[in-house]
Amino acid sequence: MLSKRQEELLKLIVENYIKIAKPVSSKSLCKALKCSSATIRNEMSLLEDLNLLEKTHTSSGRVPSEKGYRYYVDHIMQPKELTGDDMLKLQTVFRNQSLILSDAIAKSMEIISDLTNYTSIVLGSSSKENRISKIEAIPIDENNMVAIVVTDKGHVEHKNVAIEEKVSAIEIKQTVDLINKFLVGTKLDEVSVKLEFEVKPQIGNSVRQQRAIYDALYNVLTDLQEEPSVHITKPSNILKQPEFNDADKIRNILDKFEDKEFIQSVVEDGDDASDINIYIGSENTFDEDVTVIKTNYSVDGVEGTIALIGPKRMEYDRVTTLLEFIKDHINE
Repeated sequence: MLSKRQEELLKLIVENYIKIAKPVSSKSLCKALKCSSATIRNEMSLLEDLNLLEKTHTSSGRVPSEKGYRYYVDHIMQPKELTGDDMLKLQTVFRNQSLILSDAIAKSMEIISDLTNYTSIVLGSSSKENRISKIEAIPIDENNMVAIVVTDKGHVEHKNVAIEEKVSAIEIKQTVDLINKFLVGTKLDEVSVKLEFEVKPQIGNSVRQQRAIYDALYNVLTDLQEEPSVHITKPSNILKQPEFNDADKIRNILDKFEDKEFIQSVVEDGDDASDINIYIGSENTFDEDVTVIKTNYSVDGVEGTIALIGPKRMEYDRVTTLLEFIKDHINE
C-alpha cells in the first residue's frame, strides 16, 4: 500500500490528467501538496518504480499507467455527487409515463453519452419470461410492411419486412389476426413451436399471399426470440478524445463499433454480477487503449446490460455515479 502522501499525489495526477489530457508536472502540484517540487519529483519517481506512473517522451511530467488507474479506482476514488442539472435530465426520462422501460433505459444512456462524451451501449436480452402481448403489421406497399411485436414486459420490436408475394392490407390484417389468436400470451421461447405446429396448419397452402405474410412474420418472431438488441449511442465520441489522433487507430475503433456481434461479446464478457464493473485497458476485450464500465440489470423478467466506453482517461467517479443512478431508477 502507498503512504497517505503518495496516494494523494496519485489522486491529483490521475484527476488532473483526466481533466487536461496533458502530463502533470511536479511544479503544478506544489500548492496542493504543500511541499517542494523536488519532494514531489522524488515521490513521482517512487510511483513510477511501482509502475503506477509513466513518463512521456515529450514532457518531464507524468501520466497514470494502467496499473495506476486501477489503484486509483480500487483504493482512492470516491463516487462523485451528481449535479442538479444531470439529475433532473435523467429523472425526467424515468418520470415520463409514456416511455416503456426499454425506451427509458435507452434514452437515459443517450443522455449520459451527451453528458460525458463517451459511447454508451444498452444490451437487452429477450427474456424467456416475456410473453407476446400483440403483433401488428402496417403495410407500406404491395411487397413491404412494418411488423411490430409488443411483449407483456413492455419490449417493442419493429422491423421492415419484405414479402415475396404482392399482398393487400386486408390479407395482412387477416393473417396477423390469426397469428395473434394463437400467440398472444405465449412465452418468447415457445413462439417458434406454436407457429410451426398450430398457426402454420391453419394457414395451409390454399392462400399463397397469406403464406407469404406468415413466412415474413415467422422470421421476425424467431429473430426476436434469439437475438438480443444492441443499442449504441455516439461511437464517434471517441473522435473528441485528444489521445485518439491516429487515423488508423480511429478507423479501427470505429470499425469495432460497427460490429454489433463483437460489441455484444465485449459487453457480455467479464463478471455477471450486478455491481458496477470497470475494465481498464488490457482488462477488456474491446481495445487496450479504452476503458469499459458496465453493469447488469434485471427487473420483472427483463434482463440487460448498460455500459460506457471511453478513454482510459475516463471520469471514473462521475461515470460510476451516473450508472448507479440509472440502475436505481430501473429497479424502482
